[in-house]
Amino acid sequence: MNKVQILVVEDDAPVRSLITTTLKAHDYRFATAVNGNGAIMEAASRNPDIILLDLGLPDMDGVEVIERIRNWSNVPIIVISARSEDSDKIDALDAGADDYLTKPFSVDELLARLRVTRRRMALMQNSGQEAVFVNGQLRIDFASGCAYLGEEEMHLTPMEYKLLCLLARNTGKVLTHKFITRSVWGSSWKNDVGSLRVFMATLRKKLEKGEGSPQYIQTHIGIGYRMVRVE
Repeated sequence: MNKVQILVVEDDAPVRSLITTTLKAHDYRFATAVNGNGAIMEAASRNPDIILLDLGLPDMDGVEVIERIRNWSNVPIIVISARSEDSDKIDALDAGADDYLTKPFSVDELLARLRVTRRRMALMQNSGQEAVFVNGQLRIDFASGCAYLGEEEMHLTPMEYKLLCLLARNTGKVLTHKFITRSVWGSSWKNDVGSLRVFMATLRKKLEKGEGSPQYIQTHIGIGYRMVRVE
């Protein structure tokens, strides 16, 4: 039996059944809630490892659920919603969601998102013990403040290094423009987002050399960026 426990928050019975049947078939343990208050109670009492959360709940908006859970827990939250506008995704991610899956979705995609989240959880658990981050050919030595691509040291500006470290420490998680600019600059103005795009472009040129190079940084247009795990 899979030791990971998932809380499924979904008021639509057919969708809830699809998700729970999928989880059961892949040996995940799970609990369910059909509204926001139930989700908060279950999250507090069961302490799940991952939450799958619909936004359109009958008693409160899912974004409020995220905000209230974030007051006391960093449990990974994957939003599963029919809302597909960038503004909805940004609101959920800024509130503290870790990922966003749009309905209708495939079972394979749901399972892939769960695997990515579990890998990120494992990385976070090890981050306090390890001073070196490794992803494919990329290696970051946090203690020395140096980054390497293969055996070659990367010549990064201080801002590029800060961005790279922020993405690395959140591998697999979509970071919004606002989150990144607040983390790196301490503010989030329109000009900051423009500067961010410039710095990300120069960082990518140094990190992803040539067509055959793996893609380490994934762009979510209108939303932000994600560091992907490279095998």
